[in-house]
Amino acid sequence: MFSHFTLKEANAMLPSVIKKFKDLVNLKNEVIKIQTEIETNPKYMSSFKDYSLKKQELNTAISNFYKSIEDIESSGVMIKSIDEGLLDFPSLRFNEEIWLCWKEGETEIKFWHGKDEGFNGRKPVENVDLEKLR
Repeated sequence: MFSHFTLKEANAMLPSVIKKFKDLVNLKNEVIKIQTEIETNPKYMSSFKDYSLKKQELNTAISNFYKSIEDIESSGVMIKSIDEGLLDFPSLRFNEEIWLCWKEGETEIKFWHGKDEGFNGRKPVENVDLEKLR
């Protein structure tokens, strides 16, 4: 389901979104760890059984990773970059679509940018009429 967030709505759901994002980062790291093990541990190159079991573990980790992405994005929040820790919440300003922007480490949404601007175009929310930031 799609909807535009007010700044208040986005900030209210931010704590749960941050937790989900941290879980997503952990799942990504788990996928990388398992994949690295498969590629570097001779055990998985010399035994079909060991390789098969580890590959199943990798498949499960990848599935969980994608389910986590789906969980976040089904709430209306868009993941812009897992590595950079960037999430965007669709919003409206004077009937123009914008993104409310969160970066990992921030405790509230303090920035926004236009649809076509991206992270480098971030502007502080205090520079806009918050009543118009719908």
